[in-house]
Amino acid sequence: MKKLEFERKIKHNPRPVVVDLWAPWCSPCRAMAPAFKEVSQKYAGKVDVIKINADESPTVLKSLNVMSIPTVIGFSGGNEVLRRSGLQTSGMLDIFFEATLNGEKPAVLPPAPATRIIRTILGVALLLVGWLRFDSILLMVLGGLVVFSGYYDRCPIMRALLPRLRNLFRRQKQAEG
Repeated sequence: MKKLEFERKIKHNPRPVVVDLWAPWCSPCRAMAPAFKEVSQKYAGKVDVIKINADESPTVLKSLNVMSIPTVIGFSGGNEVLRRSGLQTSGMLDIFFEATLNGEKPAVLPPAPATRIIRTILGVALLLVGWLRFDSILLMVLGGLVVFSGYYDRCPIMRALLPRLRNLFRRQKQAEG
């Protein structure tokens, strides 16, 4: 697909569009394909899907500043709503399609599964080093915060606070601008 053809499809499409950037040799792309197909069928008629082979359309990837695949980008009214790179679960894809349909980024966006694992391992390592090596409360608290950063989206207190904090910062930006 050419860059101009892609831009035309995004800007003049009456429905929101989810763009899936993939390649046939990409293992995460192939692993995500069944979940993507299932979720896209659920939103058929509400959200259009454009699948772009990264090898065949490098100019489109460059124009979108895509550095890795798979990458999924949601557009509503010609504007980018949301973007995620890497393997996405069916639950995350469902959140993604819903956000694209609504034209608004969700208040709480869960981290990718790999990010959760990395943050958990790093946080536990900090906890252990703080406890066993240095007897440091500061390192243990930091480790706890790193672990929490991988699971904040599941915390009901954070779900209640994040939308309010975002609205507060939006109001401040509007008052300044």
